[in-house]
Amino acid sequence: MTGLRARSGSADAGVDSTVIGENLSLPMFRRLSGVLAGHPYLKVIVDRERSTWHVLDTAVHPFHVNYIAVTILGMDLDELDARLDAFNASVYTDPERRFLLGILSLHTDPENDDRPFLVLETTEADTMHGALLEEFYTFVRERLDGRLPLLLKPANHRQEQELTAVSDVRVPRILSHQLFGNRTRTPLNPGEAVGRLRYFRSPEEYREAASGLGWSDIVAMDCVPDDVPRVAGFINAAPITPLSHTNVLASGWGIPNAIVRDLAGLVEPEDLDGAWVRYRVREDGISLTRLSSPPRLEAPSWHQQRVLLEPPLLEDAPALALHRLRRTDHDRYGTKAANLGELHHVLDSRTADLTAFYGVPRPPRPDLYGHLAARLGTPAKAADTLRRAAAEFVAANVTAPEGVALPFSLQHRFLTSSPPIQQAIGKLKMALELDAIELVDPLCLHLQNLIRNTPMPQDVTRRIVEAFPAHLNPGSRLVVRSSSNAEDLPGFSAAGVYDSITAVSGTDELLDAVRRVWASLLTPRSVHLRRQAGISVDDTYMGVIIQQYTPATLGGVLVTCNPTQREDFRNVYLNCAPDSPEKVVEGAVLPLQYLYNTVEGGGRTVGLGSASEDLPAGVRDRLADLALTGRLLQSHFSGPDGGPLDIEWLMTDEGGFRLVQIRPYAL
Repeated sequence: MTGLRARSGSADAGVDSTVIGENLSLPMFRRLSGVLAGHPYLKVIVDRERSTWHVLDTAVHPFHVNYIAVTILGMDLDELDARLDAFNASVYTDPERRFLLGILSLHTDPENDDRPFLVLETTEADTMHGALLEEFYTFVRERLDGRLPLLLKPANHRQEQELTAVSDVRVPRILSHQLFGNRTRTPLNPGEAVGRLRYFRSPEEYREAASGLGWSDIVAMDCVPDDVPRVAGFINAAPITPLSHTNVLASGWGIPNAIVRDLAGLVEPEDLDGAWVRYRVREDGISLTRLSSPPRLEAPSWHQQRVLLEPPLLEDAPALALHRLRRTDHDRYGTKAANLGELHHVLDSRTADLTAFYGVPRPPRPDLYGHLAARLGTPAKAADTLRRAAAEFVAANVTAPEGVALPFSLQHRFLTSSPPIQQAIGKLKMALELDAIELVDPLCLHLQNLIRNTPMPQDVTRRIVEAFPAHLNPGSRLVVRSSSNAEDLPGFSAAGVYDSITAVSGTDELLDAVRRVWASLLTPRSVHLRRQAGISVDDTYMGVIIQQYTPATLGGVLVTCNPTQREDFRNVYLNCAPDSPEKVVEGAVLPLQYLYNTVEGGGRTVGLGSASEDLPAGVRDRLADLALTGRLLQSHFSGPDGGPLDIEWLMTDEGGFRLVQIRPYAL
């Protein structure tokens, strides 16, 4: 985010070509601009007191506030650092501010002969009211080449609301999702790979070749499927969300992934299908470059990867209500179940410190406690006051699901009760030990079929059915989720690998769903992925979570980071769609996508996905509360320096939020 950090960049970086008071032509724009998200851009500052403006040389002045403080006001950077937050408030939130700060970016209109046009926007945390936005637009419009169209892009939802009272004739505008929703190329997971490009024109082509894909291949197709094997890179022609299962895999595997809508035009003219290429995904561009000769490649480090598992506890354990679990129970019930139990504890006890993320020094600030106090509406930033306010805020916004967790020992009891299942497991282990890879898939499929169709021992059936309290009975609609010990691990996320069943009713369907979840531990894909990570069949077990189905008006996923900009510590990324979160995580719809700033505040719509219009302002405000809640929970589940969380949630008919899954997000 431009202008909110002081210590980078100063006027001694080179020859300064900044222009003051002159009109801006297109050649001048190109001379002064840099590149952001693949588009030329430059920074502008309107000095209302002197009725002039400054068009900054991007190479010399990376931050608005540095330029204002040093060049206009004569401060030094140490002085600015000492009062940075107050200074930021004076230029971003003061309604009587002297300076108006913004960015001009250059775009082309593909529907109008690629005619160039300019877009003006403020920084995302700016709180300009409607009249000030109109003044800013008018000032800049009068100083531009009249042949260049200029549109104002609201930087956040608050500005969108302010502009509803301003005529779009006086201030023509464009929303973020309108500007970027149809980007030809969109980075999802940045990185670089050298490999052989495999371009598939249809799902049928992919299925025919999938078994022959290897670690040095780069898969390019309309939409890379969730069951893709571990390869060197992904390229999708159709739009997907950064929270899709394949992008979570790309992030966890550390491989590049991008949306390239002109994929056919990029691959076919250069005949790149089957060629060795260098594939780069960066914020400022995505490229495929043919190599002059096949490279000398060494097997990737994950070929020797050994993900360490804590030994699962298989002694007899009861089926427990989720609220009775704690995080330390992951070795008996799986990480997902243990985390939901921990969530109950956090919401009930309110003793956890949910402020630690804001205590991390982010120079020049020693901490962000003042920003958190502002977000929570707390005048004081004393530690005890903030902790209490944070706990109350989280408890007021979310609830944890009621349900039952089945331990690993029940699955172990079931598997060992059947000689045919034990024989099939033995054959699979032998094939893996002998590297008889051609036998693994049919053995896995046979084993899954056995597990799904073998009756449970009576004591296992009884313990599952009797585990339900009166308000959670097997006759109502249930959701049955996986909770393995072989997921959510450093170097192995397993997102989307194991099954969950979302529409279960009656005892017979419940028992069948539990067997299906158990069997998903032994799909060909899950076995291959764990083998690549050095995880043995003997070490993996599956717990099960059984929850009451909750009707939802809205559901989705949030991650407490910006998945496409890893250095961004401010924003939480949120996806949602009508009804349950499963539609989002399974890719059944392209979701609405939002970024919410959990430091300075504010949110913006990134994309509408399959929806025809944005959510109402009131719902988006509630989502901002949910985003801040996720950030606060990150402090407890990951610690101040820990990684981001992946949270599945739903909005109930009453307007509250229920969290149905909390796990580490593979970044």
